[in-house]
Amino acid sequence: MNSSKWIWRSVGILSVLATLLLLAGFVYAVKDIQNPQAVKEQGPKAAEPQTGTVSSNPETAKELKFAVLGDSLAKGTGDNSGMGFARRTIKELSSSGGRKATLLNNLGINGLTTTGLLPKLEERGTKYVLGQADVILLSIGGNDLFQGADLISKGIAGTSSTAKGQELDPKDLLKGLPKASTQLKAILERIRAINPNALIVYVGLYNPFGDIEDLQFPGNEAVAEWNQAALDTINKYGNMMLVPTFDIFQHHLDRYLSSDHFHPNGDGYQQIAVRIVQAIR
Repeated sequence: MNSSKWIWRSVGILSVLATLLLLAGFVYAVKDIQNPQAVKEQGPKAAEPQTGTVSSNPETAKELKFAVLGDSLAKGTGDNSGMGFARRTIKELSSSGGRKATLLNNLGINGLTTTGLLPKLEERGTKYVLGQADVILLSIGGNDLFQGADLISKGIAGTSSTAKGQELDPKDLLKGLPKASTQLKAILERIRAINPNALIVYVGLYNPFGDIEDLQFPGNEAVAEWNQAALDTINKYGNMMLVPTFDIFQHHLDRYLSSDHFHPNGDGYQQIAVRIVQAIR
């Protein structure tokens, strides 16, 4: 009799415990539903570093490395300060926009043409500099279109009687255009192959003889065709651009050209630099 009471008492206790256990589980489930953050806190930690470790504007935080390539404009001839558009671009970018920028090397050469530049792209030193750059500034083509421009400048200034008899024939401006523009296309594509990631900025041509009646129209025509040929190649790539300069000099040759009537002066190079910074910022 006593054993039966003990059995039933044990069963009752177990039933109460089971009920309490079920009730506790129910309460926990309700809290889990109402407060799902407890589950998230147990999730993987790998996703946490994604916020706060990447700069909100990584482009402005990066120091841009510039390389300059091409002719006497790339070198900065005509600028009494020796800065040219290359160093003026670095200075303008750093001072006005707070962007860090450095000039790796200026490979500009006086008198260089597209014919002369093509083999230089295969030189080890040139390829090394271009390969290290984030931005490549290119100026080439003026000597292709305006062969003998130095003679014209002397003739205009009246300092050379020989030069006056050897002035450039306006028809000659367009003669070499097809070959030179083809070589410009090869130059742009070769630079792209050397450094597929760099931004290539081609400085478009202007007509330095726009104030000479016989050379104004053919010069403008040749420059327009040249710049369009450059655009035909540049537009095929997302990280190439042409910075126009024709409008800068068109009605301001007396203000922005140096005494040789061909290269920009300091103010002219500054205008080009401002245009470059506006394009790449």
